[in-house]
Amino acid sequence: MPLDPALVERISAVVDATADEIVAFTADLIRIPTVNPPGEEYETCARFIGEALTRFDFDVHYVAAEGHPDHTALHPRVNVIGRRSGRHAHPLVHLNGHFDVVPAGEGWTVDPFGGLVRDGKIYGRGACDMKAGIAAAIFAAEAIRRAGIDLPGTIEVSGTVDEESGGLAGVKYLADERWIAKDKTDFVIIPEPLDVDRVCIGHRGVYWFEVEAHGRIGHGSMPFLGASAIEGMSRFQALVEEQLKPKLAGRLTEVPVVPPGARHATINTNGIQGGQPVDGVQTPCVADHCRAIFDRRFLLEEGLEFTKDEIAALVNEARRLVPDIRFEVHDKLIVHPTRTPDDSPIIPALTGAIQQVLGRQASLIASPGTYDHKHVAKIVGVPHCVAYGPGELVLAHQPDEYCSVADLVAATKVIAIASLELMSSR
Repeated sequence: MPLDPALVERISAVVDATADEIVAFTADLIRIPTVNPPGEEYETCARFIGEALTRFDFDVHYVAAEGHPDHTALHPRVNVIGRRSGRHAHPLVHLNGHFDVVPAGEGWTVDPFGGLVRDGKIYGRGACDMKAGIAAAIFAAEAIRRAGIDLPGTIEVSGTVDEESGGLAGVKYLADERWIAKDKTDFVIIPEPLDVDRVCIGHRGVYWFEVEAHGRIGHGSMPFLGASAIEGMSRFQALVEEQLKPKLAGRLTEVPVVPPGARHATINTNGIQGGQPVDGVQTPCVADHCRAIFDRRFLLEEGLEFTKDEIAALVNEARRLVPDIRFEVHDKLIVHPTRTPDDSPIIPALTGAIQQVLGRQASLIASPGTYDHKHVAKIVGVPHCVAYGPGELVLAHQPDEYCSVADLVAATKVIAIASLELMSSR
């Protein structure tokens, strides 16, 4: 049931009054260079977030990913989670954001870790993906408190690591250790940058796999006495281009994935390695080994088993065409597609709040890539999870990445209003 308009007005007024504080907090987050890989400054950032949550009356815990191979003394994987309880333990709304960012890369005209605020925009690596989202989550919860509204349920905010590399030491670890759990958690909002008037209800599946080709070494002057693994891999690549890609281009999901091209099934060659290093000293040898990594994005309608069987059939065809080459396939990463149920109350809570704040109808979309929804769905088992936050999807991982102040303020209001409505849905 939608909130009383008077409560919406109180929350919106508090967020407007807090706008400069929200912007400053976002800029300070950007100035902590939490670059992944290798995982710089994670504990510094977790503590910075935790200190804010403590000031805002949360019960705060720091959760190091003990036992995870990436959790080291040099690069500790430290997550932070805060909880504030109201009149009842449930409903519990969990707001999660990752604070790791990809490397800055080339092409910047501003300091990627300067946290520059200029012309209504906050610039820096992670500005939209997704430190503005973390700020929106924290200050959404704080706006409810500053508005003097008693929580009818419980709200949690977490800042987690390693989402850009799969979230294994982040949300997955919190799920494995039951910090987020089906019997505790009712709703999850992940403020990823998918545009301020769109609610993301899921993502495509991922099947990363390696094809390994084993040939036979021979003298480069007599290549007919060897068997080139590189040529064998080229034959497999030709099958991908000529047979598989046209099939994938003809498959279209009913899930509203954006941009439009991502509604199709896709495959990408991430990298190839074979033969001698091209920058090394050369010797006359036929390459006896070649490896390639492929990124296959599959649709909810396709499913994993069909996807894997299709690749296996292609490899078998390559074996038939080049019998001197031995092919192997190794699974590298599997992520199943996710989709929020159509009747989930989290969807109208957010779309209704967007209508109230922005004065326009929200659209439902799905993400072309994955995010931590996958762990909430598979491990936690909570179906009521979406992504919604400030920032434009097309700016993520780009040089001169930014988030507009207007979007940050609007998203903070939306998250606050939707969270309070969900906590009221007993």
